[in-house]
Amino acid sequence: MLATAVPTAMIPTPVFSREIPTTVWAWPVLTVTSVLAGMLTATYVARRDPDVGRGRGSRLGMVGGFTTFFAVGCPVCNKLVLIALGYSGTLQYFAPVQPFLAATAIAVLLWALVVRVRRERNCRI
Repeated sequence: MLATAVPTAMIPTPVFSREIPTTVWAWPVLTVTSVLAGMLTATYVARRDPDVGRGRGSRLGMVGGFTTFFAVGCPVCNKLVLIALGYSGTLQYFAPVQPFLAATAIAVLLWALVVRVRRERNCRI
């Protein structure tokens, strides 16, 4: 949660600032994605296989984490989006898409968790 909330300035710090206030839906999205990411990470902790970081679940987890970062972040504070669309384009085109990015992040993290849990339940022996 802190890894996303601090750089996106949802938690105020002297290092990061936010031009546009946090939206109403950003905190619940951050909480849900943090819980899902924590559960996904927990599936990797007890494993002792050499292929621990490989597979579809780990890629989906990374995609979900990056999508969460773009979904809850300040639209005009994101340098990549700001360079691509400009200030007004960011507010006009990217800000309305952020709730859909949030839903996508939750869905991808949930799918990654399902993939990992199914893999854990299958015995290779």
